[in-house]
Amino acid sequence: MNQRRRRQFLIAAGALLAPPLPGFAQQPAAAIRRIGFLGVSTPTAWTPRVDAFRAGLRDLGYVEGKNIVIEFRFAQGQYDRLPELAAELVRLKVDVIVTHSAPGALAAKHATATNPIPVVMTNVGDAVGWGIVPGLARPGGNVTGDTFFVTELVAKRLEVLKDAVPRVRRV
Repeated sequence: MNQRRRRQFLIAAGALLAPPLPGFAQQPAAAIRRIGFLGVSTPTAWTPRVDAFRAGLRDLGYVEGKNIVIEFRFAQGQYDRLPELAAELVRLKVDVIVTHSAPGALAAKHATATNPIPVVMTNVGDAVGWGIVPGLARPGGNVTGDTFFVTELVAKRLEVLKDAVPRVRRV
């Protein structure tokens, strides 16, 4: 019995003194992700949306300065600056580009043609019509996001309205 206890003690002591296995070693700090935000208009115009964007990221566990950095670039309504700003975000090696409107999405798409950084677009009209994606069922490439068809929606709404409103009789 003494020999058994001695063996258990030596095994336990050896385990405590042994260097940790690679799987139990201290994990490297999580990489800080870089988000590029390509804005078409002004920062002031987008403040409420940017605040909501930050809140959504926080809800997912992403906090600026802790595990993400957001690189903001705004064209100030000067659409001709969008390609330059998108290229700058690519040079900064951001992990994703978030943008809005068709001009922003097109600039980001062209800037990432040779460096396929994911692009997330929002508030884009007809993404297929603009040539941002080849089709909605299979958008392919590195661009994703939401799109809406304003022209088709307005036409359908007018059609529904025309059928819903009873004809007015002249007296």
